[in-house]
Amino acid sequence: MIQRVFGLLALFFLLAGVPASAQDKPAAKKEKVTVVLNWFPEAEHGGFYAALVHGYYDEAGLEVEILGGGVDVQVLPMVATGRVTFGIENADQLLLARANEAPIVAVAAPIQISPRCLLVHEASGITKFEDIKDMTVAMSARSAFSDWLRRKYEFKNVKIVPYPGNVSQFLVDPNYACQGYNISEPFVAMSKGGKPRVMMVSDTGYNPYTSMVVASEKTVTENPEMVRKFVAASMRGWEKYLAEPTETHNYIHRLNPEMGLDILDFGVKELQTMVLTEEAKANGIGVMTPERWSTLVAQLEEIEALKKGSVPAEKAYRLEFLPKK
Repeated sequence: MIQRVFGLLALFFLLAGVPASAQDKPAAKKEKVTVVLNWFPEAEHGGFYAALVHGYYDEAGLEVEILGGGVDVQVLPMVATGRVTFGIENADQLLLARANEAPIVAVAAPIQISPRCLLVHEASGITKFEDIKDMTVAMSARSAFSDWLRRKYEFKNVKIVPYPGNVSQFLVDPNYACQGYNISEPFVAMSKGGKPRVMMVSDTGYNPYTSMVVASEKTVTENPEMVRKFVAASMRGWEKYLAEPTETHNYIHRLNPEMGLDILDFGVKELQTMVLTEEAKANGIGVMTPERWSTLVAQLEEIEALKKGSVPAEKAYRLEFLPKK
């Protein structure tokens, strides 16, 4: 009887096209990978979650765990010390960390245009950064973009205050502007009855890659094939997310209920042109260029966030892991 059962099983595998030699082989062990985000799960991380939800990491032989970020999560130190395999962080923050000898590099940059913006009231009549005067502006004094704006523009009679993390004060004060990401804060303000005008910091020329994939120099040197697999699956995830975000949004919403499906839908619409730039269309999602990195280094040196010559731009990134178009 037992022999008959095994014979039937063998016949089944034969008819199914499964080689006899493969019938008893255990499933290949997947390589464990941890990724820490630079903030709580939201649209800016959609491509990575899409790769998880749609099984692209699994297909690449990777067992990926995505760790949500937050106010006190130090992404770059976690990557540099090997506590996590990859981090999601912005280009200017990576350069500042390298100035402190953190051995980390960028390996892909899906978001080509920084979401960083200032929100002003439509009724203020302000249409460009040069118009900002006689008001309060809430933005982080520790962020490089803030230094850039304050050095580039006069901001006459402007009081700079810390950004409180929400748009509550913006909604009640017509002489108040605040920082934000164009994929989230404008939606929140509008949903509460506000009429914000969004002024993109990237329009001033300061446009660091945002939510890049970063890894330690040790990881890219010792395990380049794993890095290549992770980058390829992630960029595939970004392509899927922009085309079909619904399943990913449901997943993100379950992880972070404060991110409603409506704000996630708003965010992915904004991200379409920020990810799919002409350069990305020509060279693939995640593309980075030496010129962009050199420009950012020069800008950080200009505002004295970096000491001149302290961080060679070419040491901050690796291009060989990007999928070929």
